[in-house]
Amino acid sequence: MINYNKALEIIKNEIEKLTLHTEEVDLLESFNRILAEDVIADVDLPPFDNSAVDGYAIKFSERTQWKIIGEISAGNFSSFTLTENDAVLITTGSKLPPNADTIIPIEDIEVNGSTLFLKQNSFFRKGMNIRKQGNDLRKNAIAVHCFTKIDAKTIAVLASCGREKVKVYSKLKTAILATGDELIPINEKPEDDKLRVSNIYSLYTAVKEMNHTAINLGFIKDDKKLISEKIKAALALNIDLLITTGGVSVGKYDFLKEVFEEQGVKEKFWKVNIKPGKPIYFGLYEKDERRILVFGLPGNPVSSLVNFYVFIKPAIEFLFRQNEIKSVTAILQNDLKKKDGKRHFPRGILFEENGEWKVTSEFSQSSGNLVEMSRANCLIEIEENKLNPKKGERVKCILI
Repeated sequence: MINYNKALEIIKNEIEKLTLHTEEVDLLESFNRILAEDVIADVDLPPFDNSAVDGYAIKFSERTQWKIIGEISAGNFSSFTLTENDAVLITTGSKLPPNADTIIPIEDIEVNGSTLFLKQNSFFRKGMNIRKQGNDLRKNAIAVHCFTKIDAKTIAVLASCGREKVKVYSKLKTAILATGDELIPINEKPEDDKLRVSNIYSLYTAVKEMNHTAINLGFIKDDKKLISEKIKAALALNIDLLITTGGVSVGKYDFLKEVFEEQGVKEKFWKVNIKPGKPIYFGLYEKDERRILVFGLPGNPVSSLVNFYVFIKPAIEFLFRQNEIKSVTAILQNDLKKKDGKRHFPRGILFEENGEWKVTSEFSQSSGNLVEMSRANCLIEIEENKLNPKKGERVKCILI
């Protein structure tokens, strides 16, 4: 059994060896995708000197009165040659006349016919309220860097660079399989010792939340022959990750670890010193230039999802050079029990109060309690050497 940091390091080391493929997509379809190229500005941004406010363009002098000789609105440029006596009404974003060098905001002036007066107690200085050509970005400079996750702000820059299409990294393909005699379809009512299969739905959605491709392989019973056939078929798919749940502990019907070995999966580790999720298995399958990362997660619904959040998600983020784990430090609102040397990831509810992050964890931490898991918005990370954190202590919270 290894510790959490070592396990995550092993996963990162293997996942960064995956071959990242690229594709070209329409700009409007690129949201939440990872840019696979540096995008270069094809023009200066802004492309011309323009007004930052609604106001009047002048050629700077010490005077306080001007003659209005015309107007310019955005997209309707007219060239005026200004003297120090002249002013031109101009709207925000409009191109400046060639020799205008100052914009006086409209609220600082008074107009009487065609004459403009500076209001009492108002002032102006040379160069004010002008956005200079290329001030944001110069032509041929990098506008958006490779590995940027595209959002609304990024798309605006890409559009300003004239990019109708952009090159992005292809989504990872992850197949998900659940095992267990106790599992039944979710459209059936559980009786006796049966349970609806929830793991494949939570893990499927966790993959989709990261904007990657999830493949639902369903669930099968704890029958070694059936499991072996299913794993063999899964490893023949064009996938990057295979995630299974159940069957990786040490019980009589935990066949997956043995099946992985028989199917040619090379074990990298089995069991990590954490709670919940200790029985996690990680291995590597390589054949015909294909490389599949294999994760065997515990069958308990909470354990499997925690494993995803603290191992698989940060590894994928690492591969695409994103923030691996989004976390904050918060003040604990209740005592926590921790008497062992494992790294614990209890669920918590994180909230902000009086400008400080606080977190409470006053509910069941059972690895089968899906309801409490659904109410949590963070995992409280308690390191191996920390015992029984007390109310008022600061703890690291991983956002989920």
